[in-house]
This record gives sequence, C-alpha cells and structure tokens, in this order.
Amino acid sequence: MEDPKGDPWRAFGYVVAGVAVYGVLGFLADRWLGTRFLVAIGIVVGAAFGIYMTAARFRTEPVEKPQHDPEQDTD
Repeated sequence: MEDPKGDPWRAFGYVVAGVAVYGVLGFLADRWLGTRFLVAIGIVVGAAFGIYMTAARFRTEPVEKPQHDPEQDTD
C-alpha cells in the first residue's frame, strides 16, 4: 500500500526535523564560539528549510489535457 502524497504527518516531520537539526547545530556552534544567538538563527533557518522541503515534496504539477488537432484526422 502506497503512502498518500499529501500526508500531513510527513510534512510536520520535515518542519520539526529541520528545526531540531539546525537548532542543535546552532546550539553547538554557540557553545564552540561562545555566542548566544546562533541557536535562534539555526531554529529559524531550520524552520524555513523544513517548509521549503515540504513545499518541494508535496508540490503537484498541473495536468495538461491533450489538445485535439483537426489536421491529423483522416476520416
């Protein structure tokens, strides 16, 4: 059985994973550099990246209908 293309839990997972991964990277960079703002930047960048990945994954291409060409009729 195939997963539905518009699964909301998968979309939620992309955003949460982006926030978690980039938040942790920001936290580690803060500890390494002795700063206090990189965790916030990491969370914002992670959320933006998660939303982008969600949009890219669940984007649907418009369906084009084939047009009828009267010159190809041989009747």
